[in-house]
Amino acid sequence: MRIVEAVDRGWPHPRARSSYCVGVNIDVTPLPGIGVCKDFPLAEARRRIGVVEHPDGTVDLVVSRAGDAETKTSIPLSSAEIGVLAGLLGAPQVVQKKADSLGVDELSTRQFAIDRGSPFDGRPLRDTAMRTRTKASVVAVVRAGEVTPSPATDFTFVAGDLVVVVGTGKGLEAAGKLLDEG
Repeated sequence: MRIVEAVDRGWPHPRARSSYCVGVNIDVTPLPGIGVCKDFPLAEARRRIGVVEHPDGTVDLVVSRAGDAETKTSIPLSSAEIGVLAGLLGAPQVVQKKADSLGVDELSTRQFAIDRGSPFDGRPLRDTAMRTRTKASVVAVVRAGEVTPSPATDFTFVAGDLVVVVGTGKGLEAAGKLLDEG
């Protein structure tokens, strides 16, 4: 990542960083005492949209006002709402399209939220023994709008994560029970 000058981008914090993702610069701005803002410009709307990730794991959706990138509307999201929004934006559809392209009819995808107090909040994927116990596989994790495809076994879940799992109906049912109950 490269440092973006606060004056150039109009950001309140001089340590704003920018990364590149599918043709869009995502600005990552530390917000001392609040968390981290990750946002990007909407090409046609003269607005910015993104998320603020708080240290406690909560997430706010943020949208700037037209022509005023520094004034943002902030909308707190629950874990379930993050999952629904990720679904609306296509996280599980990507996995389903891949399964469809392989001609696999009996496989489906489902999303499961890691809530506060979940037996896997703060624990690595390997602790689930997902494939062994359910015959289903974790194919992606969505955290604050960012997708981690094919997470490694040492990937640590946190409250608010949306886990995308592929498997048979029976396997997905078992995966949901496993992630909820341990």
